[in-house]
Amino acid sequence: MMGADDLVGNPYDVSMEVQDGRMVAWISNKFGAKRAFLDEQDSQRIQLALAQGREVRALLSFVAYTDAPEPGYYWGQVAVFCFEPSVAQPVEAFIQRVGQRLAEGVRPKIDLGPEAVRKMLDDPQWMPGETVPLPKKEVGMAVLKDHQSLGDKMVEQGRARNKGCYAVSWLFILAIIAFLVYMGLMLFDVL
Repeated sequence: MMGADDLVGNPYDVSMEVQDGRMVAWISNKFGAKRAFLDEQDSQRIQLALAQGREVRALLSFVAYTDAPEPGYYWGQVAVFCFEPSVAQPVEAFIQRVGQRLAEGVRPKIDLGPEAVRKMLDDPQWMPGETVPLPKKEVGMAVLKDHQSLGDKMVEQGRARNKGCYAVSWLFILAIIAFLVYMGLMLFDVL
């Protein structure tokens, strides 16, 4: 989850698989790679939503590392959306807006009640005003990703075939090469 294929705010598909005799919800990134599984309670809730014919999507919220118990482990949080297919268009647009906010490092509170759901369905730009803080840091814990960096955004633009990002990335690479050549020449006092 630390690579450029898994960015905060990116959408994930959710699927169920049998593992050790129980159903487990797995999230897969937009390239189809399975990245993580959800805990038993969330897996049961998602399994029920899928059985009821609902759509399920997830957005990466953050990635963390905890060093205890040994040898340590990576973990994270996703925002999960379960909705009826009949309201897919406004909900997918809402999910996209929430993903943009997560990418900026803002964690909107998406535990929506009936009134908030009506607002979301009626107003194509509505966003909840409340936010949710990151979990409290404990000894041995580090939040590794909680927003998209400039480099992450450039990778996404490059994947979208933005020609300007290609040009900037090549200029950056050429600038690094020129700097290394210059430093090498300075080191050997050739200049």
